[in-house]
Amino acid sequence: QVQLVESGGGLVQAGGSLRLSCAASGRTFNTYAMGWFRQAPGQEREFVAAIGWSGATRAHADSVKGRFTISRDNAKNTVYLQMNSLKPEDTAVYYCARGTVNYAASTATLYNDWGQGTKVTVSS
Repeated sequence: QVQLVESGGGLVQAGGSLRLSCAASGRTFNTYAMGWFRQAPGQEREFVAAIGWSGATRAHADSVKGRFTISRDNAKNTVYLQMNSLKPEDTAVYYCARGTVNYAASTATLYNDWGQGTKVTVSS
């Protein structure tokens, strides 16, 4: 099992930026896809972005395309989510997850290790 620890959340004004990080333990980090999901209060968890094992393939939800970018550094066992032009509707708890596949999957059921989440609040 992999331990995932997110960081980088916080309070930011609309239009601002944040970079989330997710540090993973374990020797198989670079074998699997990594993903970011989010859950707003009263809402279901939703896909945000995913990246394949090598970083060559990426997927972003339509709601964040052009604003968010996922990346990974396999040497540091870390995946990042750069979030620009933040909007109040981006307010949520953001979770990183390790996939059971090696491609950029958007389906939550293809991820089996989850972090504890980091809260992002965007004020208007």
